[in-house]
Formats: sequence, C-alpha cells, structure tokens
Amino acid sequence: MIRSAIKWTLALTCLISMASVAQDAPRVEVFGGYQFVRANSGIQIGGLDSFALNGWDASLSGYFGSYLGFTADFAGTYGTPKVSIPQIGQIGVNTDLYTFMFGPVVRAANKSPFQPFAHALFGAAHVKGAVGVTGIGGLSISDSNTGFAWAAGGGLDVKLLPLIGVRLGQLDYVQTRIAGNSQNNFRYSAGIVLRF
Repeated sequence: MIRSAIKWTLALTCLISMASVAQDAPRVEVFGGYQFVRANSGIQIGGLDSFALNGWDASLSGYFGSYLGFTADFAGTYGTPKVSIPQIGQIGVNTDLYTFMFGPVVRAANKSPFQPFAHALFGAAHVKGAVGVTGIGGLSISDSNTGFAWAAGGGLDVKLLPLIGVRLGQLDYVQTRIAGNSQNNFRYSAGIVLRF
C-alpha cells in the first residue's frame, strides 16, 4: 500500500512538473536580428562562385504546446561580390537575396535559461543582381529570379527576462534553386527574441 502511494505521488509530481513547464513556455516567439550568409552561387567564375552577404532575419513562431510549433521566417541579405574581367578590371555585382520560408519547429522548453530549438523550413527565394559598367557609357545590367528554397537547422536562445531573450546563434543549411541550378548556402543569425 505504501509503495502504491509513493508511486502515485511520484507520478502526480511528474505530471504537475510537466504542467508547470508547459505553463511557463510562451505560446508565441518573435525574433529579429542580424544574418550572415555564405552564398554559393554555383557559377564557376572567380568571385561569383562563393561570397558573403549580410542583412537581417525575422521570424514568428507559434506553439501548439510546450514543444511543437510552426515558424514563418523572412530574411534579406545584401552584398557586392566582385569579378575580374580582363582589360576591364573588377566589376561589382550588387546582390540582394530574400527568403520567405515556413515550417515546423521543435524546442526544448525547460526551466533553465537555455532553450535549444530545431526547424525545417520551406518556401521561396528571390535574388536580384545588378552590374554597373562605368567604362561603357554608364551601362547597367540587372536581372532577378525567384525559385524554391528550404532550410534545416536550429539554434540556442537564452531567456533574460520573462518576455525577452537573446538568440545566441541560429545555424542553417539553406538550399535555393534559382535559374535551374541549386545553390548550397550557410547562414548564421543572432538577435533579440520576444516571448509572449
């Protein structure tokens, strides 16, 4: 009888503990911050094959319970990779890359300040490129294209206050499919998380 009572007491304690963790876990998280992308264009031209882009990342995550949710992620990065052309010199290609992705997210909601998470996102990427050639009468060439994009990765948030946290880092493998080619990219994001 005593063993039975102890088992039931332990089981009830575990359920209450899980319920309290669930109550402490916010239902909505809003993230905004800096993003770095190491872009791989798939174009085999020195300077354009792999280059760095800097910009912003923002996401909204809604959770069905303590652990499983859905994320909408929007990002924009910018840079000017340079290509060398014989007899002309270096030409900069002003590049803008935007991604719009959505998908499931899993977090390890807990009482500690550290909250890891992982996600898989699917959506679209839009790239714009513009080349200005000043030596040829101010000639400017630009193009844009939109294609499929997906990302897989995760990160670590640190809870500072009940409503505010810091995303120490989010690392993602991002693949975009633009103009019939696949581009394999790496991105790092960090910033502020608002928790409601």
